[in-house]
Amino acid sequence: MSKALTRLPQLLPRTSDWAPASRRDLLAGVTVAIVALPLALAFGASSGLGAQAGLVTAVVAGVLAAVFGGSNLQVSGPTGAMTVVLVPIMHQYGVRGVLMVGLLAGFVLIVLAVARVGRFATFMPTPVIEGFTAGIAVVIALQQFPAALGVTGAGGERVWQVALNALAAYARDPDPVPVLMALGVAALMLAGARWRPGVPFSLIGVVVATAVAELAALDTARIGTLPSTLPAPSLGFLEVGALAGLLPSALAVAALAALESLLCASVADAMSVSEKHDPDRELFGQGVANLVVPLFGGVPATAAIARTAVNVRSGARSRLAALTHAVVLAGIVLAASGLVGRIPLAALAGVLLATTVRMVEVGSLLAIARSTRSDALVMALTFAVTVALDLVTAVAVGIGVAVVLALRTVARTVRLEQVPLETDDHSQEERLLLAEHIVAFRFDGPLFFAAAHRFLLELSEVADVRVVILRMSRVTTIDATGAQVLGDAITRLERRGITVLLSGIKPTHDQVLGALGVAEHLRRDGLIFPDTPAAIAHARGLLTVS
Repeated sequence: MSKALTRLPQLLPRTSDWAPASRRDLLAGVTVAIVALPLALAFGASSGLGAQAGLVTAVVAGVLAAVFGGSNLQVSGPTGAMTVVLVPIMHQYGVRGVLMVGLLAGFVLIVLAVARVGRFATFMPTPVIEGFTAGIAVVIALQQFPAALGVTGAGGERVWQVALNALAAYARDPDPVPVLMALGVAALMLAGARWRPGVPFSLIGVVVATAVAELAALDTARIGTLPSTLPAPSLGFLEVGALAGLLPSALAVAALAALESLLCASVADAMSVSEKHDPDRELFGQGVANLVVPLFGGVPATAAIARTAVNVRSGARSRLAALTHAVVLAGIVLAASGLVGRIPLAALAGVLLATTVRMVEVGSLLAIARSTRSDALVMALTFAVTVALDLVTAVAVGIGVAVVLALRTVARTVRLEQVPLETDDHSQEERLLLAEHIVAFRFDGPLFFAAAHRFLLELSEVADVRVVILRMSRVTTIDATGAQVLGDAITRLERRGITVLLSGIKPTHDQVLGALGVAEHLRRDGLIFPDTPAAIAHARGLLTVS
């Protein structure tokens, strides 16, 4: 208990979190709010609690996660992945169940933050991440079938059953209006993103669809009445007897919130130059947000990759951007709730259909499928379980299979070979190289997901060096995660002005690197060598020229 109390102050906000703030943060926040508005409405409606719940979540969680979170660039709110988990809870327990699950999940996230669990997120294998991301996209798309088809009352235990029932109901009484509206909004978003990526075509599509529905007096389902103010806090939903039944669902929501938020924070770091998030503070911020959001009638929240990417690309530099986004959305709730309530549900379904298409990185999926059979199997299994069952089961299955296959690969690489003693004084040679600001790292053993991140941390400590030679001849195996971390390490070193050379890459390992596009610029620039002496000679030549 005393350790937890000592740890807690380290998770609280700091004055340094808000410096430096600039006008660019305000503009980025407004831009993100414009993008987030239709998404918040759509995810709220899709969760079953209504569009107003999505708006409330975006406002309250957006403020609290910005203040208490561990990333300066992250934007939080309702997300599609969370909606996938909430729909079954809504069907089984109703609104009060969803609110209580969010409250319990917030408490669990704070406990995880105090226990410093956030750092372990770096061990998540890349095929698992890609597999469940693609699975989430399919599940979200299936969830939109009833609204996009204009069908009500399509039930089922699994989302694919709901979609099939919606198709059957539509076949009995077809109505082309909602279908055309949903497909039109989705097409506008996808085409517009290619033409002018900076324009909020999601908002334009929703506005046009709403105007057409109003002018033509189309009989389409609408969002309905939104509150003119944020709801007052209420603890009426807290029922002690329901805790035991809701606890497994709360753990699932907490696990998904932690996973998605930490992955999103890593994406934000990669998109920026010098940002680095604090994973435990990020869990704490999401925990605080999820503790408070249910009191206002909102759904569980997490960091949103799409909105965070817009935030970074719009020039955000501090938490002020995420805070501005929440304030702008709150202004919309207060000033334009009547207009927002007229939006057709089919238009929001179109927004989410386009979002699912943009969620899937086909190139990444194909690259992982081509890298190794093990990675392809893990990704396919994670995807299938996500669509057929649920996300938490999918992640558990994906990680379990990845661990088994990785251990099998390591076992197969163990060899007992008799080799002659090396007569060269490598330690003396390396000291001479270091004096010339050249350092050589030799890998021994497997470079896969469990060891790759430790290697990245060790390389980040390199100092007073101008050329780094990565000796790959003794790497026994490399998987997709290891290859991507190797690429991240090369990028980080090059950002610091350090030239990176590779030597001794085996053909089988080079196939994995090539499939994932790792170190392509090194191949193009002639910075990959068959052996270490050739790399050392080139490094000395570079320093002589400079």
